[in-house]
Amino acid sequence: MGKWMAAVLAAGKGTRMKSRHPKVLHRVGGVPMVERVLAAADKAGVTEAAVIVGFGADEVQAALGDRVTYVLQAEQLGTGHALQLARDALAPADFVLVVCGDTPLLRAETLRELVAAHAADGAAATVLTTRPADPTGYGRIVRGADGRVVRIVEEKDADDATKRITEVNTGTYCFRAAALWDQLARIGCDNAQGEYYLTDVIGLLVAAGAPVAGVVCADAQETLGVNSRAQLAVAEKVARERKLAALMADGVTIVDPQTTYVDETVEVGADTVLEPGTILRGATVVGRDCVIGPATELADTTVADGAHIHRTYAHECRIGACTQIGPYVHLRPGTVLADRVKVGNFVEVKNSVVGDGSKLPHLSYIGDTDMGAHVNIGCGTITVNYNGKIKQRTTVCDGAFVGCNSNLVAPVTIGAEAYIGAGSTVTKDVPARALAVGRAKTLVKEGWVTDDTYKK
Repeated sequence: MGKWMAAVLAAGKGTRMKSRHPKVLHRVGGVPMVERVLAAADKAGVTEAAVIVGFGADEVQAALGDRVTYVLQAEQLGTGHALQLARDALAPADFVLVVCGDTPLLRAETLRELVAAHAADGAAATVLTTRPADPTGYGRIVRGADGRVVRIVEEKDADDATKRITEVNTGTYCFRAAALWDQLARIGCDNAQGEYYLTDVIGLLVAAGAPVAGVVCADAQETLGVNSRAQLAVAEKVARERKLAALMADGVTIVDPQTTYVDETVEVGADTVLEPGTILRGATVVGRDCVIGPATELADTTVADGAHIHRTYAHECRIGACTQIGPYVHLRPGTVLADRVKVGNFVEVKNSVVGDGSKLPHLSYIGDTDMGAHVNIGCGTITVNYNGKIKQRTTVCDGAFVGCNSNLVAPVTIGAEAYIGAGSTVTKDVPARALAVGRAKTLVKEGWVTDDTYKK
């Protein structure tokens, strides 16, 4: 079959995006557009890629790392110019897949079909085409009597008959490398923009008698290029609908897909229910038989089977099986909840480990704490973890009972099965099974209220 490599065009600024960041790094489904393109090519079997960068090159390289080769197009002089610069990077390839970094909806299946068709046909080039509802603005595909592509005509150059053609160029191609480099050296920049166009290679190949094929992408949405924020929103909607459809096909219940947002990278187990207003981001993994939402956002968080989480924001956390969380809970980075934990309304947990079966029912702040199993935290409890200079940890051992409105001033350890009296401020370690009461003595003055107290 020969060696395949991908050339990913990612040098453009994307002026209509009005962004200080490279266009290809804007996210669709939680993933930068160029990463989605690379992933599709990789799944299609084209695992090596040269990414042509320009505007924001350092930012693109920082995002993608060292898994691809980079080619700098310092001055953007067109797609043909970009490929000319990439020739050395693509030298090992027998075949080149050219794809734009701003086409985030391309499926691996479509690229696989394109690559297979090109390999089977023996053409010098194969163009991925489509038939959008409105072809206005796109280059039209003109085919000969034998079905081969004869030329690509840009709209500004098209006569009325050509404008009636509904098949258009998507900007994705396969080339035999030798044919590409031979004709690429011949293209010029004698046009209004003064740029070197890759589409000119198609015309040169046809003129040289080399066969050019076309493969139609049935779903025109796949080929959408994102050039503005409005188009970005369209791509986001399509990607979201695809992701939700895939989850539902795998046994996930989504009560209202219109108000549920799940990133491409998220995993959700079967028989889990996603209630309205659920947002799942990043590397989040949700197990089976969970109920998530309503109005819940999880980012980079792992949730084990059987958890119920509602009206909660959790990020960079691990949540155990059969936990009950919410409403109005904030779980901050570093939080690890074991199985069967209960976290109730208006509780915040940060950088803490909470043991199996422990309860934090309401109105508490638990920060930098190591908590054992079957601990009960009374309403209004605060672990006082910051002394103005450093954060210090609190340890609450198995079976401890902390009364309401208690302050545990770190560093402090509450022993196993110890009791803390309600309203206590605890500043020293409490032994196992001890009772600690650290509050002011109640002073009662009888007769404090007289008949004159309420007289004006």
